[in-house]
Amino acid sequence: MKQKLKIVKIGGNVINDKNALISFLSDFAKMSGLKILVHGGGKRASEMISELGLKPKMINGRRVTDESTLEIVTMVYAGLLNKNITAELQKNNCNAIGLSGADANTILAHKRIVKEVDYGFAGDVDAVNADIIKVLVNNDLTPVFCAITHDGNGQLLNTNADTIAAKLAKGISKYFEVELIYCFEKLGVLADVNDEATLIEKIDFISLSFFKKEKIIVEGMLPKIENCFDALQSGVAKVIIGKPEVIIDDNLKHTTLTL
Repeated sequence: MKQKLKIVKIGGNVINDKNALISFLSDFAKMSGLKILVHGGGKRASEMISELGLKPKMINGRRVTDESTLEIVTMVYAGLLNKNITAELQKNNCNAIGLSGADANTILAHKRIVKEVDYGFAGDVDAVNADIIKVLVNNDLTPVFCAITHDGNGQLLNTNADTIAAKLAKGISKYFEVELIYCFEKLGVLADVNDEATLIEKIDFISLSFFKKEKIIVEGMLPKIENCFDALQSGVAKVIIGKPEVIIDDNLKHTTLTL
């Protein structure tokens, strides 16, 4: 029987709010069992880009990563944020190890092929080194992944953290019973993004098709959910989306995704 492992992705405004992030990390540290944390970059990278006299470039809600931007997001994601998060977990007696995809060759990616839009040094994940990650978690280490991967030829790549979480879950599911949890400031997937009373508590393939057709699930939430279903089809046991508190309170309302 496989051991259980939870992969938690934290993002949204939670990562931008110091107090909210500290509270979340305290709760995460208290989670029993094997676990992995994946974090996005929040607004700090855009702020740093502006502070250095450059202008953040976004198309369809996604960052365009030119060479200068890649240097900055690497410093912020893999350095400032990743190490602060790791240090905070150590304070809470969680023996965390901060990682990018280049460390121990854990996540291999390729530069996104240019179609309609050139996103620059954006990376799409090719492979997850589940063998190495298994060694880490089985030796009482908690990996903390930032949103930076590599291509195996010395090139770092900026990669969507939601995608990293799903690909990690998919890759490591051959060794563990994986629960994938996406945490952000909302209760879960909302029919009306401004009204938490419109929480969609369960989504399966049939309802997803309806929500896409009716444009209820659109923009940034759509690729997140599609990644989740890809993970479920590849052996991940469970996927939930909700507020950070859901990791310690199963009774808190959230969205559950099922096949």
